[in-house]
Amino acid sequence: MVSVLVVNDQSLQRLGLRMLLSAESDLTVVGEAAGGAEAVAMSAALRPDVVLMDIRLADSDDIDVVRRIARPPRLLPAAGPAIAEGTKGAQGTHKTQGSPPRVLVLASATDESHANAALRAGADGFLLTDASAAELTAAIRVVAAGDAVITPTLTRALIDTVRAEPTPRPLRRDVGLDNLTQRERDVLTAVASGWSNSEIALRLSIAPTTVKSHVSHILAKIGARARVQAVAFAYESGLIHPAA
Repeated sequence: MVSVLVVNDQSLQRLGLRMLLSAESDLTVVGEAAGGAEAVAMSAALRPDVVLMDIRLADSDDIDVVRRIARPPRLLPAAGPAIAEGTKGAQGTHKTQGSPPRVLVLASATDESHANAALRAGADGFLLTDASAAELTAAIRVVAAGDAVITPTLTRALIDTVRAEPTPRPLRRDVGLDNLTQRERDVLTAVASGWSNSEIALRLSIAPTTVKSHVSHILAKIGARARVQAVAFAYESGLIHPAA
């Protein structure tokens, strides 16, 4: 069972999300938070598998809230029964005692510029609020399993953001596609297309751990710190071409 904390400052939206998720046999809503401070406190106390968070919170710096949830300085004792070390839940989810929750961010179309900042802050996924119910529940399962989810329609905005913002560690300009193996190019193409690690593993007929290894090698070779920079590299190098 994947436990979810819903964070949204609109009561009707929280209710709708609770009803949607509660209808899934393998998902359970363990709490709701209307603001950033409440979300951080409830996340530390409840230790959900996934925090489903609206990116626009009226009372808080949303990116800071993502960072405080995804990378807490320490975790408080969990509320309710203790979770055993390495407990395995639905869909192969592993909940390790003391580990922070995964953060899945929801944003409206006007919030696309926040995607890069949210991912850098520690978010594991980024979806637009116009995602279907099936897309949302699938994304929660993917994130809970340890993979990442980025809405394909956000790819263009993420690339533009990466190009516009200076990074502490720029991509290596002396590295091109020739420095990547054919399998690494296949994986990079899939990453740039918005596929999660699980989807890449399935479509390329390789193990998820192998996908993670390839992604790590790609990031190291191109001098990137995050997948979003790898996406930008894929476009800049000509591996992927933006749709007209």
